[in-house]
Amino acid sequence: MYSHKLLKPDGRKLKLYSRYPITSQLEAPSPSNEPVQANPHLRWHPLRGEWVAYASHRQGRTFMPPPEYNPLAPTTNPDFPTELPQGKYDVAVFDNRFPSLIPTANNPPDTIVETLPANGACEVVVFTQDARASLSSLELEHLDLLLEVWGDRTRELGLNPQIQYVLPFENKGVEVGVTLHHPHGQIYAYPFIPPVPARMLSMQQEYYEKHQRGLLQDLIQKEIADNQRIIYEDEYAIAFVPVCARYPYEVWIAPKEPVSNFMELTPEQRWGLAKALKTVTLKYDGLWNRPFPYLMAWFGAPTDGLAHPEAHLHAEFFPPYRTSERLKYLAGTELAAGMFANDALPEEKAKELQAVVVNIEEPISA
Repeated sequence: MYSHKLLKPDGRKLKLYSRYPITSQLEAPSPSNEPVQANPHLRWHPLRGEWVAYASHRQGRTFMPPPEYNPLAPTTNPDFPTELPQGKYDVAVFDNRFPSLIPTANNPPDTIVETLPANGACEVVVFTQDARASLSSLELEHLDLLLEVWGDRTRELGLNPQIQYVLPFENKGVEVGVTLHHPHGQIYAYPFIPPVPARMLSMQQEYYEKHQRGLLQDLIQKEIADNQRIIYEDEYAIAFVPVCARYPYEVWIAPKEPVSNFMELTPEQRWGLAKALKTVTLKYDGLWNRPFPYLMAWFGAPTDGLAHPEAHLHAEFFPPYRTSERLKYLAGTELAAGMFANDALPEEKAKELQAVVVNIEEPISA
């Protein structure tokens, strides 16, 4: 993996990644030369026992490309014409212009509940310069690089003592709130462990202390033995509809042997995850022969510098569909009570995904 760091005129950092050497003769563009004016803060929710971020400056953020934008036009970067430099590289990562968390946050307001500066980071990860692409269309080598990029960002962000947890994710499709069409994801680096991964880590820690084995590691072995919901499997990686899926078509991707973060992946594990990632996203798009919306999030260990043998790096996909073309949004029991009610059995949806024939190998060039 090759990388090259640049600084935008407004002070935001940009880092380019590639499978090939990157020329140093590149300039980092920016929509404005003015420094980002952001000072988000956190407020404590006393009933839920969690922090809530407040970032009112995000009201002015970009929403959708201009009306004349044609996603099929032979051009690159139509959504970020002034964010990405011209040149040969594969992946770009830069600071979000409208962050909910920022390292320089300070002086939170006084309120009737506890407040803190929202010290953290929000980065945009542009998967490819091809605005017409998606994860499912990228070459396996490109996906392998992206997994390395997520690892590099986790490592670099985690070196900041303010940061306790790094979460790479992708919102794909307007159905799940994406505001730009180009293939991209985000990384949030938090000054605390957010509630969902905190709960997951707590359950994994409890299981590990009792069994001296990983919770997800044993669940994967049970899924393999049951052999009903597996979407992809090789020697190193697996993708499956979990027996406890909360969403129809929910899929988890993980290395079979536990690693706590991206940096610990072996080349073989990373390549297996790249194949699993391509298989799942191809099958999603093949379900109804249309781009399939989802939220994908990667969960790993905290960035506290400690060993976390209980943590098992994995991705979870949350699609917004029930059955056929009817959209699923969170309902009262899910939003208010936190208990999900799934209208479809995981086994049924696994069969639908298993039936979608895909070819993840790249075509041989003539």
